[in-house]
Amino acid sequence: MESLCLENEQRTTLAGVEEVGISTYSNVPSKDKLLGGLLSEEFDEESCKSRYESMFFTNASYSHKPSPYLIKRLRKYEELHKRCGPNTELYNKSIDQLKSGKNTDDQQSECKYLINQPNSGLGNRMITLASTFLYALLSNRVLLTESGKDISDLFCEPFPQSSWLLSPDFPLYQLHHLRFGNVVKDSTSNSSSSITIPSYVFLDLSHASNHYDKLFFCDEVQHDLVNNITWIITASNQYFLPAFFLMPSYREELNLLFPEKDTVFHHLGRYLFHPTNSVWGLITRYYSSYLSNAEQMLGIQIRVFDPRNNIFLKEKPTSELVLDQIISCALKEKLLPNVSTLLSVKKTSTRSKSVLITSLKSEYFESIKNMYWEKATVDGEIISVYQPSHEEHQQTEKSSHDMKALAEIYLLSYSNVLVTSSLSTFGYVAQSLGGMKPWILSRPDHYKELPEIPCTRALSMEPCYHAPGPTYDCRAKKDLDFGLVVDHVRHCEDVSEGLKLIGEDA
Repeated sequence: MESLCLENEQRTTLAGVEEVGISTYSNVPSKDKLLGGLLSEEFDEESCKSRYESMFFTNASYSHKPSPYLIKRLRKYEELHKRCGPNTELYNKSIDQLKSGKNTDDQQSECKYLINQPNSGLGNRMITLASTFLYALLSNRVLLTESGKDISDLFCEPFPQSSWLLSPDFPLYQLHHLRFGNVVKDSTSNSSSSITIPSYVFLDLSHASNHYDKLFFCDEVQHDLVNNITWIITASNQYFLPAFFLMPSYREELNLLFPEKDTVFHHLGRYLFHPTNSVWGLITRYYSSYLSNAEQMLGIQIRVFDPRNNIFLKEKPTSELVLDQIISCALKEKLLPNVSTLLSVKKTSTRSKSVLITSLKSEYFESIKNMYWEKATVDGEIISVYQPSHEEHQQTEKSSHDMKALAEIYLLSYSNVLVTSSLSTFGYVAQSLGGMKPWILSRPDHYKELPEIPCTRALSMEPCYHAPGPTYDCRAKKDLDFGLVVDHVRHCEDVSEGLKLIGEDA
């Protein structure tokens, strides 16, 4: 088995790009390197190679163009971040105001802030950051993120001439006691028309958020309360982004930003997330060495959750059942060829296919590799199977583990076809970055027998907002199933109560 190695940083040059048969980097038009204008030209290319090189490896670079309005808003946001970001005069003024405990008298303050506090594993952190950034765009706030949790080891700075990292001495955890949900609850029960606007609130948008927390997504609450708060600290492990598409006040803006509703994370993710040179070295070396020569690449992302850590599961399926389901899906949907029972096979195909497997365990890789090693395929197609690493268990916030995980997410995103596991945010990120509608492995009903339908094609490339999705109609003041009544929002394939964005063709 081949494994990703964090040492030996040779070949971090563009040799890797040239080895995969792509024209030299210098000859590619600047517009293409910028993903159709999505990226800024203001960065030093050597400090973050992935920013302008990743388009060489993906199949999605030209498939989905960012809207002119999104490009315009991103440039406008970058200017705001330069004016109000860390170590600027306006930022220091806002910090002084925060320390005073009083909100500014100027309700139209030029600089308002949205702080992202990372939570859970890498996939969760990435979908939450993208969700938080969309709200920053919609509300003209400056996005900042906690500097811990190895983020600087994983990602380059996304905004030119400024940082998105909070300074280590920022009193983040001292600002948790004033919860947004409690402020809303107090304001709705207060008969007085005069409400004291705090200088900050802590907003819980995780799976454990309550009814009052979710009133954040009500237009009335946004207008009367949220818009007047300078600092919002948010913690989440969810892709809460679809909730903004349920809000009438943002509908026109979102239509301009994203005419294709199923490309939101695809664009925001490729704008925000650029692996550091260390991680990019892992990606390009592995791709060039093992994946570049095949005519087609199939990615298989396998994650088996422990029911003790997942509210959607009752029992853990056996490894044998998971393997049978993967093979059943791949054969039924003709993603992989059958193997022959004959000793000799007449070769009718000259094709070759690389299969990239990502899993915490090595057993699935070994079984599928041996399946195509011990027997020939029915048409003679050559199948090569690879797995970059097998960490055995998730090691959240361990830098070396997360660097390998990020490398594998990007390698999966370069697949031509992708199979993912239900509920996995790791798979969500890979499919969205790669612009793919994956085949999603079905959740077995009883975990003791193979599902009748081993996998289903996703409605869109968008991640799923797991739980709890918004159920409260702010205008009618009653519960409503938004997955049935709102255009471009449907229930997820893998989480029946979840919500996801879909395109016109879904």
